Amino acid sequence: MLTKKQLDLLEFIHTRLKRDGVPPSFDEMKDALDLRSKSGIHRLITALEERGFIRRLAHRARAIEIVKLPESMGGTPTAAGFQPKVIEGPHPSPAQPANLASDRIQLHARELPVMGKIAAGVPIEAISHVDHHVAVPGQMLTPGSSHYALEVKGDSMIDAGINDGDVVIISETTTADNGDIVVALVEDQEATLKKFHHNGTSIALEAANPAYETRVYPEDKVKVQGKLVGLIRTY
Repeated sequence: MLTKKQLDLLEFIHTRLKRDGVPPSFDEMKDALDLRSKSGIHRLITALEERGFIRRLAHRARAIEIVKLPESMGGTPTAAGFQPKVIEGPHPSPAQPANLASDRIQLHARELPVMGKIAAGVPIEAISHVDHHVAVPGQMLTPGSSHYALEVKGDSMIDAGINDGDVVIISETTTADNGDIVVALVEDQEATLKKFHHNGTSIALEAANPAYETRVYPEDKVKVQGKLVGLIRTY
């Protein structure tokens, strides 16, 4: 059974998905439900996810899929007129089946090293040691690339669906496109997880939380160490 606020949020997300094809932002959800802060929205979304009504694709910002609807909203996802919608994701469409042998390989989990903690806040000490290992679904990984995992410390990427304590999966690379979420090494000393923006001779590392300011560095002071491709959350 859903609370009134949970039902109101589910109805709002469903309406926006039907109208625009993408879910509303956290600010729009907060305003629609007349809440004072986005932390209340995060709690409602977590509750809806735990009850099986929505699913978050954590490797994409604002990625929310409606899995089912309560009877007051038309029943299950197979009810007439309802089709789950999700913003752009990495998986092939069911109408375009991938090679079955490749699918079997992708489904196998792989053990990745967890290289300590990464700051989703102010930069912390550079990562250089293996803390432990974590099993990662094969379909989360980029074919042909090396990967590692990091435990998130801080809340500066919370609006991108990345919470304190999450484990992020990183594909090793030294390049990134604007808007990518990357592991950035600052001045060869500090590592941080931020959105990447390259503008002329400077690089901006942008948080996904209005409480944190965007930090701008000369381009020779920032080295991309990898790009976010997945996330694992333990409840």
